[in-house]
Amino acid sequence: MILRRKEKAGQWNRKHLLGLRDLTAAEITHILDTAKGFEHLSRQSIKKAPPLRGKTVVNLFFEDSTRTRNSFTLAASRLSADVIEFTKKTSSVSKGETLLDTAKNLEAMGIDIVVLRHNAAGAPAILARSINACVVNAGDGYCEHPTQALLDTYTIREKKGSLKGLKIAIVGDIAHSRVARSDMWAMTKLGAEVTFVGPPTLMPSGVDKLPVKVSYSLDEVIEKVDCINMLRIQFERLGGNPFPSVREYSHYFGLTVERMKRAKKDILVMHPGPINRGLEIESEVADGPNSVILEQVSNGLSVRMAVLFLVNQAAAQKA
Repeated sequence: MILRRKEKAGQWNRKHLLGLRDLTAAEITHILDTAKGFEHLSRQSIKKAPPLRGKTVVNLFFEDSTRTRNSFTLAASRLSADVIEFTKKTSSVSKGETLLDTAKNLEAMGIDIVVLRHNAAGAPAILARSINACVVNAGDGYCEHPTQALLDTYTIREKKGSLKGLKIAIVGDIAHSRVARSDMWAMTKLGAEVTFVGPPTLMPSGVDKLPVKVSYSLDEVIEKVDCINMLRIQFERLGGNPFPSVREYSHYFGLTVERMKRAKKDILVMHPGPINRGLEIESEVADGPNSVILEQVSNGLSVRMAVLFLVNQAAAQKA
């Protein structure tokens, strides 16, 4: 969910980024274009720009993270912001403090942007209605992970020029994947055809109502797609036995060297990380010539710089 506002094509005036479902194609493109403008910073000897000088960003993470947290930290630092790192284990949350009380106490210290990762779907939207600071969703429950989808989309656009007309497969644990949901919204809005691929037990309820195709066979789609995004099996969220064994899952849904022989020669291989090597994807494929996995990580920095820059700019305009 994202706060609804009237937007002019190609412009941005939202002080929060809570999801991609309600963004227009023009707004998504504007974020990607802004991210392109920040690429040069990573190539400079002094990797700093002043847009967030004097601002404070807090990474409010209630779930573990490596790529997303560090990417936001580096993005904020390169924009000259002060950064506060919050961890649940070392905070008053372990003593029973609520999310809202935590955020309001941090806001009282003068924070400007909250980057929130939380296991409850909708937590960023609740926070955005309760504090004055900008809120950026870094993953909420099974709902959305907008900046991951933006960096995925950015990577595809960089390699293919455009998403219009591309066929994209998102493979694996769709039911528990906020990445799959945000990818779906971003990529379909920009003109791609998206197919969710996985066993029936790992498809979300109501998948037939989503703007995607559905396949229960990776072999059925591997020859047709231009890009394939392999999702992590989220063992920590699984209940029961969604597939008989890890070996069987890998046999039917793992991206192997043998399957890649049937794929298009210029297929893009993606993964949001962390990778369960040998399960979702073989190492030879993850590290192979079609893989853009590390480029996704690199592009995530530019995308997150763009998001922090844009929400802060919108907040300043509304002040």
